[in-house]
Parts: sequence; structure tokens; C-alpha cells
Amino acid sequence: MTRVALVALGGAIGSVARYGVQALAAQLLGPAFPWGTLLVNLTGSFLIALVMHVALTGTAVSLELRIFLTTGIMGGFTTYSSFNYETLALVHQRAYGLAGLNVAATVLGCVAAGVLGLAAGRALAGG
Repeated sequence: MTRVALVALGGAIGSVARYGVQALAAQLLGPAFPWGTLLVNLTGSFLIALVMHVALTGTAVSLELRIFLTTGIMGGFTTYSSFNYETLALVHQRAYGLAGLNVAATVLGCVAAGVLGLAAGRALAGG
């Protein structure tokens, strides 16, 4: 399978997964705060760090699988553009506290999730 096809297939899977997570989060936690986008970005930050570390420190993950998982699935799954739009919408609604919370939770949370993903990758693959 070509790399472009792997990215397209992975992107479709990631996009559907993002839609599911966001719909479930809105149903369970309500629409006042973009919980689904935050959860997707935290999870995506963890998973991409884990996959990249495992892929780049050994031979367990082929280049094609890495492209499928990171550029494809994680590319379709993570949602920076949604994060940006939802933050600006909160600012437009003058919900400055929620907008600030969204920025802080996303930035700090994604860095923390990335650190945890890297640690998990190191635990799995060494390094």
C-alpha cells in the first residue's frame, strides 16, 4: 500500500474516532466547555509521543506503520484547528475564564501527555 493511501486510511480512522470522542464528551460532560477537543488533544499528544519513540528507537514499528499511525490516524484524530476555533468562540462570548482554561489545560496537558507518552515509549522500547 502506498504511503499516501496509508495516510488517507489512517486519517479517516482518526477523524471518525475524533467525532466519536467529541460526541460522547458533549453528551457526558455538556457543551459549555470543549471537553472532547481537550481529550482528543491530550490523548493524541500521548499517543504520538509513544509511537514516535518506539518507532525511532528500534525496529518494532516500520516506516509505513509509523506514517499510518502518526500522520494518518493521529493527524485525523488531533484537532488543533478545532481548539483554536473553540477558544476564539469562548473569547467572542466573553467567557474569558473558560478560554484561558482551555488554552492552559490544552497546552500544559498536551506537554504532560507527551512526556507521559515518551516515558511509556521508553518503558516499552528502552532508550
